[in-house]
Amino acid sequence: MTNIPETGRTPRVQIRLIIIQILVVSLLLTLGGRLWYLQVRNGEEYAKEASGNHVQQVVQPAVRGSILDARGVPIADNHTRLVVSASRTDLMKMKDDGKAVLAKLADVLAMDPKDVADKVRLCDSKTPQPCWNGSPYQPIPITDEATPKQALQIRERSEDFPGITAEPTAVRRYPAPGKSNTAQVLGYLSPVTDDEINKAKDTDSPFLRSDQVGRSGLERTYDKQLRGKAGVTRYEVDNLGRVIGTAKSDEAVPGANVVTSIDARVQAVSEYWLNDAMEKARGEFDKNTGENYKADAGAVVVMENKTGRVVSMASNPSYDPNAWVGGISGKDYAKLTGKKSNYPLLNRAIQGQAAPGSIFKVIPTAAAVNAGYDFNGRYPCPSSYSIGGQTFKNFESKGHGSITLGQALEVSCDTVFYKLSHDQWAKDGGNKPKPDAKDWFYKTAHQFGLGKETGIDLPNEVTGRVPDRQWKKDYWKANKDAWCKQGKKGGEYSERIAYENCLEGMKMRAGDSVNYSIGQGDTLVTPIQMATIYSAIANGGTMYDPTVGKAIISADGKRIQEIKPKAHGKLPMDAELRKDIDGALADVATRGTAAWRFGGWPQDKIPMHAKTGTAEVYGKQTTSWFATYTKDYTIVMTISQGGTGSGASGPAVRKIYDAIYGLDDSGNQDLKKALLPEPQKTLPKIEADGSIDAPKIKPYKPEAAEPKDGQPQGQPNGQPDGQQPDGQQPDGGQQDGQQQDDQQELAGAVANWRRD
Repeated sequence: MTNIPETGRTPRVQIRLIIIQILVVSLLLTLGGRLWYLQVRNGEEYAKEASGNHVQQVVQPAVRGSILDARGVPIADNHTRLVVSASRTDLMKMKDDGKAVLAKLADVLAMDPKDVADKVRLCDSKTPQPCWNGSPYQPIPITDEATPKQALQIRERSEDFPGITAEPTAVRRYPAPGKSNTAQVLGYLSPVTDDEINKAKDTDSPFLRSDQVGRSGLERTYDKQLRGKAGVTRYEVDNLGRVIGTAKSDEAVPGANVVTSIDARVQAVSEYWLNDAMEKARGEFDKNTGENYKADAGAVVVMENKTGRVVSMASNPSYDPNAWVGGISGKDYAKLTGKKSNYPLLNRAIQGQAAPGSIFKVIPTAAAVNAGYDFNGRYPCPSSYSIGGQTFKNFESKGHGSITLGQALEVSCDTVFYKLSHDQWAKDGGNKPKPDAKDWFYKTAHQFGLGKETGIDLPNEVTGRVPDRQWKKDYWKANKDAWCKQGKKGGEYSERIAYENCLEGMKMRAGDSVNYSIGQGDTLVTPIQMATIYSAIANGGTMYDPTVGKAIISADGKRIQEIKPKAHGKLPMDAELRKDIDGALADVATRGTAAWRFGGWPQDKIPMHAKTGTAEVYGKQTTSWFATYTKDYTIVMTISQGGTGSGASGPAVRKIYDAIYGLDDSGNQDLKKALLPEPQKTLPKIEADGSIDAPKIKPYKPEAAEPKDGQPQGQPNGQPDGQQPDGQQPDGGQQDGQQQDDQQELAGAVANWRRD
């Protein structure tokens, strides 16, 4: 075998390696040169071309769901309008920031050029309305009332209107069926802000820049359900804007419909008679102030007793929620929020706070019995009650002898409650409370649900106030400096009160306790709180969370989520006491302070229960309260600076009941005319395509605005509602502090609206 030496193979291997190395180096040089050519020599050109190839999103807004009344009648829905919008981003790219384009647009739309320019400016703390508080990258609506001719001009001359679009769009509408406004309950919409987009981006309900969101009322509470989910199609486009492919497409999901417990017919009736009562009160003379009643605000609530569902809720003054659609004008915004507006955005049924007057007396009645007093015991009802040199009068200084607690409710005897509360105050240690002070009268008010929210499904509900010992201490700390600065020992009434509060405002004085016992002093309640209490007395003692939403139904009608009634507690009374109070309130309606308003009422068929109230507020005229219930419904009405309870509110409440049950002035019932003789239990009928069958509703036309028996609509001050006619708040009445507190709360509410 021949051996081949290895040195003979080495040169060939080396040659091959050299060749491979040369090839590799050549390739690297070629690639490097090409890379330099692409990234350095022509890098900027190719970067521009690459940036032109990207994904564009086309957003298809979801159709917002409707808000329906209990029978399926739309009280908020959508309709198509021609909307003209401006792209602020495109306008800012122009040399004059788009001023010339906006001027041309104003000419076509027959609008003031300044109004058009103002609509595209961005809102901030220094910019008044109108302005845009949505995203600056979102099309800004200029008008939603463009005519087809105007829209055609803009579209055909697109080169003259860069950044301007005109196209049909689904726009929110508040149709007010049967003239039922329902403004404060429904709320309104406005564009989503960048802050809201950022906060919601990681949630299960993120916002798109094109979204409109609820700012108050049901539109806010059920915004997530109503809004649906916008459709987004993502297109791949080149630098010329040509579509080169579809990246992804998500179809729009329309919002769900919210069925409410509101009956649009009863709502229209409630609004009509509340407004009528206020107008008539303004024609009545107030002998205490020497001028007619101002009747500047009011509210009424109609509630189902056994569920807590709200059948109607009216607040006056009101407004047209359509003013917000398409962006509110500066003029309309000033009307709704200015100092002279009296704040119509405020839902006074849940945000209006006032001393309750004598409708509060069911609470100290329960407190007295829980403290050990006999409901059927005898208690003196003199014409006045004196404490430490201060005299607290019964209404018209009239006495009723020795009466029971039930009779004290019937004739609204103040002095019975004065003595009971004063005795309990003394037992608890007076100005130096015992460590184990029972504080029955204050404790019971908390147990009735006062001083906290009822839980209604509407935003921004206020809590009212129970002025117990802890509140007194906190309030004194907050106001001590102001009181001490304002107070004067021998000054005017307000100065003397401030002086006393400076020295001992932290104490629960005898006068505070006495005032409190008849719903005066620093006590504040809302109409919805009192409606919850009276409906609980009617239903056996269960306090329900008031609800307006009844069900959420998907757009296709296949998914129904019912909103079940929910209770938050029981009244602090046993069955026997509830029955006693129930009987006393029936006596109020048949022979007590409310009897003159229920003449001819069919008490044997539809038992009526009532309590009148007239609350005093320092520096203002009296507040009218009227609380009532039948086996089915509770109705509570209040009118600020309206006079007495049965005088101002009584006739209107009677008219609402007449319409609900189909009664004439003599108490004869016609079920064909009855709007809702018993609560609506079923949901509206849903068709196969998901649409909801809605009955037609006619505008409410009362047969007669005046009662046939000729009773005056405004009550003279002589009617016994438990009012102290001299208008004084003896020994510790702190209405000056209350008035200031209310103004601060109102200012805070307005700030919230502006912030939202």
